[in-house]
Amino acid sequence: QVQLVESGGGWVQLGGSLRLSCAASRSTFNIYAMGWYRQAPGKQRELVASVTRDSRTNYADSAKGRFTISMDNVKNTVYLQMNSLKPEDTAVYYCNAPTTQGVSYWGQGTQVTISS
Repeated sequence: QVQLVESGGGWVQLGGSLRLSCAASRSTFNIYAMGWYRQAPGKQRELVASVTRDSRTNYADSAKGRFTISMDNVKNTVYLQMNSLKPEDTAVYYCNAPTTQGVSYWGQGTQVTISS
């Protein structure tokens, strides 16, 4: 079983920055990508950004130009640099790691709160 351990959430003012990290507890060859989702109160969980092991990235429209996702294949860690944060970015952010076997691992979630 792979565990995803997230860190870096917190509280920041409008326009501020945060960097989220998510580390897999062990290396596994069948994780082909890692990504971040978020869920705000009363809303469905949505994709924020994802990155494959060969560095192909995908961003939600709301994240483009403000967020940058990257992955360290050696450390099995994914990072999400979030700049120019807005109150609507407030949510619980979840790390995700899909596998080639169809299993998808999830982190426990980290709260991000932006105040205006």
